[in-house]
Amino acid sequence: MPTMRLVSWNVNGIRAVSAKPHWDWFRAGPGDIVAVQETKAEPSQAPADVREPEGWHSYWCASRARKGYSGVAVFSRAEPLAVTQEPLAGEHDGVPFNLEGRVLHLEYPAFHFLNIYFPNGGEENRRVPYKLGFYDAFLDHAQALRARKPIVVCGDFNTAHRAVDLARPKANEKNTGFLPEERAWMDRFAAAGYVDTFRHVHGDVPGQYTWWSYKTRARETNVGWRLDYFFVSAELLSAVRDAWIERTVCGSDHCPVGLSLEVQE
Repeated sequence: MPTMRLVSWNVNGIRAVSAKPHWDWFRAGPGDIVAVQETKAEPSQAPADVREPEGWHSYWCASRARKGYSGVAVFSRAEPLAVTQEPLAGEHDGVPFNLEGRVLHLEYPAFHFLNIYFPNGGEENRRVPYKLGFYDAFLDHAQALRARKPIVVCGDFNTAHRAVDLARPKANEKNTGFLPEERAWMDRFAAAGYVDTFRHVHGDVPGQYTWWSYKTRARETNVGWRLDYFFVSAELLSAVRDAWIERTVCGSDHCPVGLSLEVQE
């Protein structure tokens, strides 16, 4: 069976990053499926070779809540069986979960692929209830899909799961991204049969992060957080061949993460 390379990157503005040499990472062909989050753009605002790059099927989902906010895209060498934008049902406090350009669902013969930019808890943790509701809506959706075929989900989860996943856990116990209730949901997600592929391959090796604050130039000293993941449902675990973090790729405050799967395309 062929080995597929899947990669995910929160680009923190695709127009900005694609105008820099850092986008050569994409032009070099990093994988068979490339998922990006926080595009901050309508497809029409991206350069043509970024919007629809040659040799790729491209799919975009922009925020309908406000322009220049959130947004996800997927570039795929193989044409998927089906593509759905914003499939999550429900809302919190009157704000729907399908409004902010956060989810693209692509169906392939061997698995469902979900590219998600999960909400941030916001200033003073104000959006934590919305974030937790979004998490629950996602898990409900994933479980329904999983009844038909396995799940691959990637993206910026905006939570460091365990103490090993950030440089300063004690200092951040009251900050969104490491709150007990956020981490408890990650525990529940794992208990439902979804596997963190990086930890599955590498174990609890420390110092492995995917996001660093621009303000403190934290990448230079590796004071970071692991917020970006590839999870697979347990049925796909035997297909996992490798998982990695591409720390040397710059251009965003996040770096790409990857997964190698041996499955039928």
